[in-house]
Amino acid sequence: MKVIKNYLYNASYQLLIMLAPLITTPYVARVLGAHESGIYTYTNGWVTIFYLIGQLGITVYGNREIAYHRDDIKERSKIFWSIELLQLLTIFVALISYLAVVFMFSSTFKVYYLIQTLWILATAIDVSWFFMGMEDFKKTVVRNTLVKVTTIILIFLLIKDQADLWKYVALLSGAQFLGNLTLWPYLRGLVQRVSIQELNIFKHLYPSMILFIPTITVQIYLVVNKIMLGKLGTPDALGQFDYSDRIIKVILSLVTATGTVMLPNMANKFAKGDVNGIRESLYKSFDFVTSLAVPLMFGIMAISHQFAPWFLGQDYVHAGEIMFWEAPVIILIAWSNVLGMQYLMPVNRVKEFTTTVTVGAIINVCVNIFMIPIWSAKGAAVGSVAAELAVTISQLYVVRSTIARRGLFKGSWKYLLAGGLMFVIVNYVVDNLPMNIITLALDVLVGVLSYAVGIFVLQAPITKQMRETGIIKRRE
Repeated sequence: MKVIKNYLYNASYQLLIMLAPLITTPYVARVLGAHESGIYTYTNGWVTIFYLIGQLGITVYGNREIAYHRDDIKERSKIFWSIELLQLLTIFVALISYLAVVFMFSSTFKVYYLIQTLWILATAIDVSWFFMGMEDFKKTVVRNTLVKVTTIILIFLLIKDQADLWKYVALLSGAQFLGNLTLWPYLRGLVQRVSIQELNIFKHLYPSMILFIPTITVQIYLVVNKIMLGKLGTPDALGQFDYSDRIIKVILSLVTATGTVMLPNMANKFAKGDVNGIRESLYKSFDFVTSLAVPLMFGIMAISHQFAPWFLGQDYVHAGEIMFWEAPVIILIAWSNVLGMQYLMPVNRVKEFTTTVTVGAIINVCVNIFMIPIWSAKGAAVGSVAAELAVTISQLYVVRSTIARRGLFKGSWKYLLAGGLMFVIVNYVVDNLPMNIITLALDVLVGVLSYAVGIFVLQAPITKQMRETGIIKRRE
């Protein structure tokens, strides 16, 4: 029940993340325009690389180490202070390096680069990994919700035209910094004071760096699309891709919320030697994310061409096509999230995880080199799908000796069949009605009902999970 409760906390926040763009994205897209939005995306892509380098693999490593020792307050206190001091040190090095690069090589967008140093400073004080390791998601969700709501209000109050791009950049990065700062008071009672002699900061450096490799590699093919599109394409094309990618990733966050919740849970089971518990949780989690990812993928594909220009404005008519091509990453990332973040990482099979995401990064860069000059933003979307497909196939290969892959996909055909039927029905509605808020609500309702009928008629495995947890009543 604790896992379900944590998922509901995390999923509720992901729902807020989904609703927030419905409020702000059309406004920001129209006020700033594709060109200014592209500038923000490009500059933020570079600062993201630097704060990820400074953070090493501490977010995942700290989460896992706290989960291993969560029942020993003395040990977890030593781990917390050692890892946090290490994080402050590495982020300081990253900040100095970032500023040096900005002042030596940047001229056009220097002001935006400098404002976004707040992202790096925010990373230095980020202790969300501690609460995740403790499986205490309530605090981070409440904090993030307050920050998100405040940010939404300030966007409407402060962002009025294209000249306000610097305010938009400052608002997003400043909110992240203040949000991370607000978690610190909650540490009282959860960690103790530890003398400096008891700390071993550099003990955590090597394992953090080992986890840094897959972390930065994953980010390469999350950020490299935008950087390469900025170099090989135009700011307008980058703006089109950025908003399409944001919508896809926001929808995807509902699925990947399970990874955030399950990593510490699986790590704790691994520390206790509960191998059977790990496998049982893995099969259930894989089935759950499949049942959720399939309708999200088919749903966005069905509405994308009409939704994008209505939601973002007529300047973003090409964004719909980009969304359609990128939508398959929803199910591919859902699968790799379970195999990688919920299995390989918690059981300390970091080498295999690193290999799989490295394959994805290489495929992404290679596909982008050929496809972006030909298809521009759509080529970047194809690169994303190719990368995620490579990661998923690689991870299925490396787990072949410990996980029954047929067991993972046992009921997947039922979800795909129900999702395909849903796509046909929703697409018919979209093609015959003008896109507006009422039509969108109707599309969602028709999609949910048709997919639900499909999985219950086919008796997909998720229906059994729903009965076991009491979501639906058992048959008498």
